Amino acid sequence: MRSVDLVVPPLPLLVPAETFDGFSWCPSTTLSWRCHAPEFTVNDLADQLPVGMAFVLREPWDGVPTELAWLHLGRAGAAAVGASDAWVLAPYAIDDATDQLFAHRRPPTETFWLAADNLNALYWALHDWAHFHNHGPFDDRLATELQCDSAALAWLWRNRSAVGLSDARWETLRGQVLANHVAFRELNPTTRCPPPDVLGDAARLQRLA
Repeated sequence: MRSVDLVVPPLPLLVPAETFDGFSWCPSTTLSWRCHAPEFTVNDLADQLPVGMAFVLREPWDGVPTELAWLHLGRAGAAAVGASDAWVLAPYAIDDATDQLFAHRRPPTETFWLAADNLNALYWALHDWAHFHNHGPFDDRLATELQCDSAALAWLWRNRSAVGLSDARWETLRGQVLANHVAFRELNPTTRCPPPDVLGDAARLQRLA
């Protein structure tokens, strides 16, 4: 098992201020990550519910929907990271957690640690981690997504050595994230979200990291 405290500092606001009513209400600092597989899989981005990922609760919390860890990590994977009997955030409950963390002022790092065994899962987990620290009304989803996409890519660049991610593979992922965002944008032509220039600028993302 690999266990790493990823360094995930807050990013500046990259979208219109009205996107959030609680931007960086709890500044992000670190995310405790454990890989429950013998090897971390470097795979492509998939715009669907990620597998092999779970936000594990440090202590029981009835404020959010939960499921048993082994349902998402497998019994062997859950045992490998010490989560055989642990509860995790239900994968459909990211928005619920974002709302409840903000409402109760629960620091995410004191509430969850992360298990993820592949790059796609780790990317979306970091994306969700940005959600948890930046609460919004979600009335312009694309703008929220741009902020979180940027954070996830910047954080992966910052932690690429710890993750085992080459510069070239990060660049490939950046291109996939940009393409995914552009496709989403085509479905939301009235968005107030600015053009995704930051996702197209590798050097800028690296500076943000």
